[in-house]
Amino acid sequence: MIYKRSSKLFREAKKVIPGGVNSPVRAFKSVGGNPIFASKANGAYVYDEDGNKFIDYISSWGPMILGHAHPMVVENISRVASKGTSYGMPTELETKLAKLAISMANNIDKIRFVNSGTEACMSAIRLARGFTKRNKIVKFSGCYHGHSDSFLIDAGSGAVTFGEPNSPGVTPGTVNDTINTPYNDFERLESIFNSNIDEIAAVIIEPIAGNMGCIVPENDFLLKLRKTCDQNDTLLIFDEVMTGFRLAKGGAQERLGINADIITYGKVIGGGLPVGAFASSNEIMKELSPEGKIYQAGTLSGNPLAMVAGLTTLSVLNENPEIYKSLDNKTDYLKKGMIKVLKKTKLPFQINSFGSMISLHFCDKPVIDFKSAMKGNNMFFKNYFHGMLKEGIYLPPSPFESYFLNDALSYEDIDYTLRAFEKISKNI
Repeated sequence: MIYKRSSKLFREAKKVIPGGVNSPVRAFKSVGGNPIFASKANGAYVYDEDGNKFIDYISSWGPMILGHAHPMVVENISRVASKGTSYGMPTELETKLAKLAISMANNIDKIRFVNSGTEACMSAIRLARGFTKRNKIVKFSGCYHGHSDSFLIDAGSGAVTFGEPNSPGVTPGTVNDTINTPYNDFERLESIFNSNIDEIAAVIIEPIAGNMGCIVPENDFLLKLRKTCDQNDTLLIFDEVMTGFRLAKGGAQERLGINADIITYGKVIGGGLPVGAFASSNEIMKELSPEGKIYQAGTLSGNPLAMVAGLTTLSVLNENPEIYKSLDNKTDYLKKGMIKVLKKTKLPFQINSFGSMISLHFCDKPVIDFKSAMKGNNMFFKNYFHGMLKEGIYLPPSPFESYFLNDALSYEDIDYTLRAFEKISKNI
């Protein structure tokens, strides 16, 4: 494939944008080469500035669960935009989306909209600290909750891609109030609680992790975590920015049968536009300003374009729950096909999946946490990524990211993907 225009655009971008991108993983540093620049997308496909067509397995990192440029979403955004794009005033659309999200999530009473997953997680932590009147939080190595200071201590995803999990600019005080522990290690978690009695405000976790590849909780880990939080009057925060409304109507909470105290959302809830949200019970949310004293605000929060995009997307999902089963089946079909190919190659591999999330790791042992995810063969992954890209398959440009399937993806697309995979696997 030819990437002349994309390469030219990247050179121009680097003159005016740090690293040429507005989110680090897009720069292809983990896989090498220059990123491709998108020009348009439709359904399961994205097209670059050189006219190349790709089957898309990232779905804008999750939000495009219905596929790109879904007709109803585009139509409603256009309709609302024609009346005005932002008012700085309340709109009925905010209430409509809030009611729908609450009805789908089951165990939340109120929700507040922000502009990103980072904002949602940052605000959830502030709310937890204000509600419990405690300072410390626990997070898990390799989980990524946005780029707020406390979340960049042993962060996953883009931070790991650069081999520098701890970002400069994070203060020692922030580090002291943030406790890291390995994912799926309950004994370590238990010892942390025993060493910090009555000090931990909240534990924040991706219930299905997606920023060290797709990582699934093992051995009743989340059930034990839930019980421990209850025993210590600590709030449990589920970061469902990726999983919310993707894995099921009620997200990971529904699929796993475990309820959190505070839930953060993003991606799907915005239908492809910048939206985040955090939600909880009346008891906790009443502490939030202007009802309570815990402050949080956002000039463009709840803007009409984002609200109608999210409302349309969630409405389609709510009215067509079979989409979730379809996505599960397609992901399973892809997984089985990849395993069949990989067994022929004799390459070391682990494939993790849950619902419509999946990731491939080139290593021998199960990938259950950040440490085991780091053991994957990065050179194999680079060859895999670029080989698939040449065949017209767009995958996450980092071994520490989950794939996200969308409803527009057909079995013909997956079959093509598997044929391409079999072709390039001989040279990985």
